[in-house]
Amino acid sequence: MERIDDLEAFLAVVEQGSLTAAARQLRRTLQSVSRSLAALEQGVGVELVRRTTRRSSPTEAGLAFYRRVKPAVAEIREARLEAADRGAEPSGLLRVGAPVLFAPAYVVPVIAEFMKRHPRVEVELVLSDRFADLTGDGIDLAVRIGELPDSELKARRLGALRRVVFGAPAYFASHGRPEHPDDLRRHQCIVRTVDREPGRWQFQVEGRPRTVQVAGAFRADTMPAIYAAVAHGLGLGFSPLWQIRDLADQGRVELVLTAFETPPVPIHAVWPATRLPLAKTRMFTEFLAARLRRQGL
Repeated sequence: MERIDDLEAFLAVVEQGSLTAAARQLRRTLQSVSRSLAALEQGVGVELVRRTTRRSSPTEAGLAFYRRVKPAVAEIREARLEAADRGAEPSGLLRVGAPVLFAPAYVVPVIAEFMKRHPRVEVELVLSDRFADLTGDGIDLAVRIGELPDSELKARRLGALRRVVFGAPAYFASHGRPEHPDDLRRHQCIVRTVDREPGRWQFQVEGRPRTVQVAGAFRADTMPAIYAAVAHGLGLGFSPLWQIRDLADQGRVELVLTAFETPPVPIHAVWPATRLPLAKTRMFTEFLAARLRRQGL
């Protein structure tokens, strides 16, 4: 069975392009790296790296071996770090990225509880609705809402968010309740004017996506204004449930058309795959996931 040191030497040689550079990166002697590479090739039974006086490059077999081995070695490194840090009290600065509206209601309370439990941790919260460059911005962990594009990030699913139609009891008393998305064409619907396609609300009908064009006498360009207008009976609104949960819990608005909701939008915690997460990052991710599950997300 190959030693982890031999595998790490092989990976470094492929990535650095020479034994000398690999030895420098690993802080080992050139002879030590050379012995590790030779031992690995002997154990595998095939030449993995073609050496010249100026450069070392992987053979075809070596390149295939590199692609299979690299993720496994990364997992072993992470397991080592996790085992070493498991009993350590987390400390130091944790930089967390999160969406602008979501963070104050859902992330900040979790941070406050986490910092009370771990007083040696400092947290810097960076709010943005764009998908930031975590490595470039020095962010340890980011909360992202929506489907994740293919990237070099690692991710953990934290929950999912519903998008709902809602209205005030007074509105329903005067206008009735829509029973089907097509009924919305006969209702007062409050449109956000700054949307890419204002008034196009998405549903799922008989397992298929359905877009309904809605309109109403009142329009607004911000969601807080729309929530206030709905609560005052001016019409129906359409938004993520988490943004109106307080209004719903207080009975100021009620949900309709729940049977036609589109699939929930996922929430993930993401971090750079190239950076092994420290104890404080792993512990906060687990803590955040548990708290969001408790809130039904």
